[in-house]
Amino acid sequence: MSFSERLQKDFTTITLALIPVAVVINIVVGQIVATLKLPIYVDSIGTILVGALCGPLPGAITGAISNILWAYITGQIQTAPFALTAFVIGLCAGFFASKGVFKNIAWTIAAGLATGVIAALVSAPILVYVNGGVTGTGTDAIVAYFQATGANLIQAATIQGFISDPIDKTISYLIVWLILRGMSKRLISQFPRSQNILTEESQVEGTS
Repeated sequence: MSFSERLQKDFTTITLALIPVAVVINIVVGQIVATLKLPIYVDSIGTILVGALCGPLPGAITGAISNILWAYITGQIQTAPFALTAFVIGLCAGFFASKGVFKNIAWTIAAGLATGVIAALVSAPILVYVNGGVTGTGTDAIVAYFQATGANLIQAATIQGFISDPIDKTISYLIVWLILRGMSKRLISQFPRSQNILTEESQVEGTS
């Protein structure tokens, strides 16, 4: 299947309907967590869900749109560059889902941890060189703590990422796993990457 054919298959009507819903989920949940100043984000649930059901690129686009919209809605324009991290998270979710991780909770956890590590590596330079180590969320306290212990800003931001991101993405992956378990097989079967979630027997059942 060519790249253009893959895009056409992934960006179906139901994919285009899910993306704005997922964007709203990301922004609303992320804003609640940010307001509470928790040391995690939980702003990628919608991104991961789209990646799992619709593929890497729809997931990546969902993540990027969510971050950019959130930055402008809240007036925190300095956080817009993290759209790159959100884009990568969507790619990771789609890739890991294609390997069947959401069919097994242990693999779901492993994929969440791996996505968190990748997200931390992408985010650390953005946090330091674009935002000066400040995001306005609860993770700032972690960065400040490690700076107080003698780490420089890039070291503190990287350590914070390796602590917060794997935990955050694992929680997000598990939430998506629960959402997928609660969805009917018939509904899942309507999405272009339903094989990521359903077994062959379930796919037949869902379309029957």
